[in-house]
Amino acid sequence: MMLSYKNNLKPISRQLRFEMTACERLLWSRLRRKQLYGVQFYRQKPIGNYIVDFYAPAGRLVVEVDGLQHQDPTLAQNDAHRDESLKSQGLRVLRFTNQQVLQGLDAVVWAVVEALKSPLPPFTKGG
Repeated sequence: MMLSYKNNLKPISRQLRFEMTACERLLWSRLRRKQLYGVQFYRQKPIGNYIVDFYAPAGRLVVEVDGLQHQDPTLAQNDAHRDESLKSQGLRVLRFTNQQVLQGLDAVVWAVVEALKSPLPPFTKGG
């Protein structure tokens, strides 16, 4: 399934790849090069109106790493709206905090593996 995105997001996503946070880099070191079940992940991937931190097309899985700013009620509400938008496209979304990545990288990777191993729910466009 090919996901569309707004063309203006491509240069922004390219820039974000160069400016990854330390936590994103740490998690990327465990997701890259098909290390998990041979599944390809992409980083800073444009999908629809958003740029997601990591995306595995084979598992229809989005992985987000959230800094402290995401605890702000307005940003948390935006994240929830964003997650619903991504889910409406048949994607699954996992969110982790920077602290989870820094203090429990193995547990985060395990959660990603479990999501990849779980069967994909059936998806029909629009619902």
